[in-house]
Amino acid sequence: MSTLTQVNSTNVVTSEEENQDNSTTEIKTTFSVEEIQQLLPHRYPFLLVDKIIDYVPGKLAVGVKNVTFNEPHFQGHFPGRSLMPGVLIVEAMAQVGGVVMTQMPDIPKGLFVFVGIDKVRFRRQVVPGDQLILTVELLSIKQRRFGKMQGRAEVDGKLAAEGELMFSLVS
Repeated sequence: MSTLTQVNSTNVVTSEEENQDNSTTEIKTTFSVEEIQQLLPHRYPFLLVDKIIDYVPGKLAVGVKNVTFNEPHFQGHFPGRSLMPGVLIVEAMAQVGGVVMTQMPDIPKGLFVFVGIDKVRFRRQVVPGDQLILTVELLSIKQRRFGKMQGRAEVDGKLAAEGELMFSLVS
């Protein structure tokens, strides 16, 4: 399967700005596509996250994927009735999860890959013009190398897909 993310490649989460008295810092809660590219190894046509609109360190991230007709998979999936492949919806959820993982403290450097996908269900079709809102919550990390996440993909507030994503750190 595809690569989820490379951990700790560039630590983008730094204090965004200090307040007047320099005693507290603000946690970054949004990421542009340029910042996402500093965190994830994916590139066109496989980078499936356009921006992160909410991020809670060590817990969850909410990303946006703007689905456009110009994407290469729509040429053959399906002519005359374009549908975003379910595996790409799952991959987009995993990439949002990758943003969470790259910001985890005390995780060794390396590459995370899929080792399992459970309880995935597709609830509605995703077509060009849709905007996927991808919410991924970290459920657990074991031995600093195995992780589990719960992902949800929604379009216009309606559930399009959901499931559990498992990954492992490869040295």
